[in-house]
Amino acid sequence: MTSAWIGSLLLLAIPAMFFISSWAHERRANWQLTMLVSIIGLIISLASGILAIAGWVEFGHGFSWVTHAPVSLVMLSLISFIAYINVRYSRSYMAGNSEEERRYLRWLSITLGFVTLVVVSNHMLMMVVAWVGISVALHRLLIFYPDRQRAVLAAHKKYIFARIAEVFLLGGVLILYFQHQSWLISDIYANLSQAESLSYADHFAALFLAVAALIKCAQLPLHGWLIQVVEAPTPVSALLHAGIINLGGFLMIVFAPLLILSSAAQWLLLVIGGLTTVLAALVMMTRATIKVRLAWSTMSQMGLMLVECALGLFELALLHLIAHSCYKAYAFLNSGTEVESTMKRRLAQAQVPSRQDWWLAGLMASALVVALIMVFALPAPYSPWVLLAIALTLLIAERRGRLSSASVGSMLALAAVLLAVYTLQKTGIHFIVEPKTTTVGWLGDLWMILLFVLFFAGYLLLRYHREHPWVANSWRAFYAGFYLDEYITRLNLRIYPTRLPMRFKPKHLKIPKEELFK
Repeated sequence: MTSAWIGSLLLLAIPAMFFISSWAHERRANWQLTMLVSIIGLIISLASGILAIAGWVEFGHGFSWVTHAPVSLVMLSLISFIAYINVRYSRSYMAGNSEEERRYLRWLSITLGFVTLVVVSNHMLMMVVAWVGISVALHRLLIFYPDRQRAVLAAHKKYIFARIAEVFLLGGVLILYFQHQSWLISDIYANLSQAESLSYADHFAALFLAVAALIKCAQLPLHGWLIQVVEAPTPVSALLHAGIINLGGFLMIVFAPLLILSSAAQWLLLVIGGLTTVLAALVMMTRATIKVRLAWSTMSQMGLMLVECALGLFELALLHLIAHSCYKAYAFLNSGTEVESTMKRRLAQAQVPSRQDWWLAGLMASALVVALIMVFALPAPYSPWVLLAIALTLLIAERRGRLSSASVGSMLALAAVLLAVYTLQKTGIHFIVEPKTTTVGWLGDLWMILLFVLFFAGYLLLRYHREHPWVANSWRAFYAGFYLDEYITRLNLRIYPTRLPMRFKPKHLKIPKEELFK
C-alpha cells in the first residue's frame, strides 16, 4: 500500500471516528473519547498538511474520492482544533443532566463527522450527502431545548433554507457532472483552470453554487434564523459560527476556477454579500445582547468573505475564514465574561474624537496604506485596502477609549505593525491558495469601495450623532433589521407552517388578603 493510499485512509478515518464515537454515548457521555478523536484528527490533518504543502509526500494518487488539497487540510486542522475546544468547554457547560449530556454529545459527534467529511470530499455526490447530513444533525442541536419557541422557530426556518440551499448545490453539481463527465472535484478544477470561458451550463452551475453559498452563510434577507438560534446551548452557537457557517466560503474557494469565469455569479456575491457586509455591521451597533451582536457580526464577516471570493482574493478569504473561526469560537465561549466587560465600557466615560482627530487619523492611515501599495507595487483590487485604511482610521481616532487611552505615536506604531502582519499573512498564505483575476474588474472594485465609504459614514452617524432626528428614526429601522426577517418568517409559516411549543404563563405570586391589609 502506497503512502498516498495510507494518507487517504487516515483522512477518511477522522469522520469515521466521529461517527463511531457517537455510538459510545448511548449509556453515558464519554467526553474523553470525543476529545481524543478531535486530537487524533488534529494530528493527522496537521501532519498531512505539512507533508503535502512541503511536497515531501505525493498524495495525489491515492483514493480518488478523498482530497489532499492544501485548502482542505487547513480546514480539517481548523475544524479538529475547534472541535477539541468545543467538546472540552461543553463538558462543564452540559454537566448536571446525564440524559442531556448523552443526547448532546451524540449529535455533536455526528455533526462533526459530517463537517469533516465535507472538507475531505473530492467526490461531489459525497460532498452533497455530507452537506445534507450537517443540516440534519445540526437541526437536532438547534432544537436541543424543544420547549423554547424562538429556538424551534429559528430551527424551522433554518430547516427550510437548508433544503433550498441543498437543491441549488445538487443542481450545480449535476450540471458540472454532465458537462465534464466526472464526479471528482479535482477533475472539474483541472478542466476549468485551463478554460478561457464557460458554457451556458457552467454559468448556471456557478450561479447555483453561489446561491447555495449565500444561503449557507445566512446572507440578507434569509438571515433571521442565525439571530434567533442563540437560544441553543452556547457551545452549539460557537460550533455554528466558528465552523459550520464558513462552509459557504469554503465552497467558493474549492470551485474558484468556476467562479472567476462567471461574471453573473461574481456580481451576485458582490451585491448581496456587499450589502450584507455593510448593513449587518451597522445593525450590530444598535444591538445590546452579546450573542445577538455576535450573530450580526458573523453575517457581516461571511458577506465580506464571499465578496473577497468574488474579487478573486481567495487567499484573503481563506485567511479571513481561519481568523473568523478562531475569534468566534473564543467570543461565544467567553460570552459570559463579555457581559461584565461590556457593562464596564458603558459606564466608563469616553472622550469623543474631535474633527482634528479624525483628519489626523485619516491622513495617517491613508499614508500607511498608500505607501505600502506603492512600495510593493500591489495590484488591484484596492477595495480591501480601503477597508483596512478605514479600520486603521477608527483605531487611531478612537485611541482615547472608555477604559484606556493611548498617544498618537503608539497607535500609529500599532497600526504599522498590524499592517505589516496582515501583509505578511496575506502573502504567506499563497502557498495554500493563490489569488485569481476575475471578470468584474474595476467596476466590482469601485462598488465595494462605495459600500465601505457608506459604512464609514453610517458608523459615524450611528455612534456620534444619535441625537439627530433623522438618525434617531434610522436607528429604529436598523435595530429592527429593516423588518426583513418578519416578512420572511410570515412567508415561511404561510408556505410551510409548523406547530410551536406552548408558552406556559409563570406562576403568579398569591398573597393572602389578610396580609395585604395589615
